[in-house]
Amino acid sequence: MRKITYAEAIREALRQEMRRDENIFLIGEDLGIYGGAFGVTRGLINEFGEERVRDTPISELAIVGASLGAAITGMRPVAEIMFMDFITLAMEQIVNQAAKMKYMFGGKAKVPMVIRTPAGSGTGAAAQHSQSLEAWFTHVPGLKVVMPSTPYDAKGLLISSIRDDNPVIFIEHKLLYKTTGEVPEEEYEIPLGVADIKRKGEDLTIIATSIMVQRAISASKELEKEGISVEIVDPRTLKPYDKKTIIESIKRTGKVIIVHEACKTGGFGAEIAAIISESESFDYLDAPIRRLGGLDIPIPYNRNLEKNAVPQIEDIIKAAKELIGK
Repeated sequence: MRKITYAEAIREALRQEMRRDENIFLIGEDLGIYGGAFGVTRGLINEFGEERVRDTPISELAIVGASLGAAITGMRPVAEIMFMDFITLAMEQIVNQAAKMKYMFGGKAKVPMVIRTPAGSGTGAAAQHSQSLEAWFTHVPGLKVVMPSTPYDAKGLLISSIRDDNPVIFIEHKLLYKTTGEVPEEEYEIPLGVADIKRKGEDLTIIATSIMVQRAISASKELEKEGISVEIVDPRTLKPYDKKTIIESIKRTGKVIIVHEACKTGGFGAEIAAIISESESFDYLDAPIRRLGGLDIPIPYNRNLEKNAVPQIEDIIKAAKELIGK
């Protein structure tokens, strides 16, 4: 199978969906000729024109508000917020309007909109352009939250998100855009709410999201050299989330580490830990649940400090050895 980048997989999903349904359009800052801050939408304006690839003023509130209005009147907008940090400027529209309309209108209103947004550190973009805020949105009833970690998942999950009749927050890690993987040329959907086991193992389960999936895979290869067999579970969607796959994995291995980039305090890892402690898998644990998250600090500009602010491969290896007792 051919290999393409994470960014190309997202672009291909957008192109195929826009060809399929003329009600789908893109909206955001610099999406058109510039192709988006990270080049994801490059070239789409040449095929679909300015009506369907709409550049906007610098106003996240306007981007989301216009998308919401379009969605409830029959369109299927895919909005881009250039950096996840700036999604804070549109929180009222997302949390108080988009998330609640279906419920407030007794199910008669549909809000089929996707908000794509790059998140995470690693680019030297400092405190206001490097945050991981996914846990905020999992707390809001009515929103779906997606965090793909591979090009294959990015394409399939984005297609499913676009076809969903509910508002979806689609979070793309900046460092993943250039990663490559096998992706079919044809359209395909990955159902929201279905986790994926990225690597089978027997001694330890690592539950990781987004960029941390790739780091966990790298760590597991090093741990394998020392006789430690690691199973890696990628939730892929945080809301809805797949409890069954997580529980069954822990019942097999008896040990678990939860890894995410967002600040540890209040991070989604705490929700996963609660799921485990409230399920039958808790009785199978041979060691305490271990969480690895970002430090509770703004992301530093200095590259060395930035790296130390979030979990790295060596941190995962260290935590695994400690849990195993090696």
